[in-house]
Amino acid sequence: MNPIIALLKEHNVSDQQIQSLFQTLTDNPMMAMATLGQLGLPPEKLQALMMQVMQSPQLIKDAVEQLGLDFAKVEAAKDKLQQQG
Repeated sequence: MNPIIALLKEHNVSDQQIQSLFQTLTDNPMMAMATLGQLGLPPEKLQALMMQVMQSPQLIKDAVEQLGLDFAKVEAAKDKLQQQG
């Protein structure tokens, strides 16, 4: 299982919440960060997760694909954010 999804499940985040989080990520990555913050993960676990994702960005793609979502939308949202910045 993807370590991002495993950590969320470890902290009793429901499958529906996980699906919703990654759906938000495909639409609006900044909103996904806010949503992730509302899930009540301990700060040290959240920080460790973010470090893991920064070291291995492929984890996001793997999780999105595992959930049956379209990773191309994540890339498009990321490009849109970079154009705004």
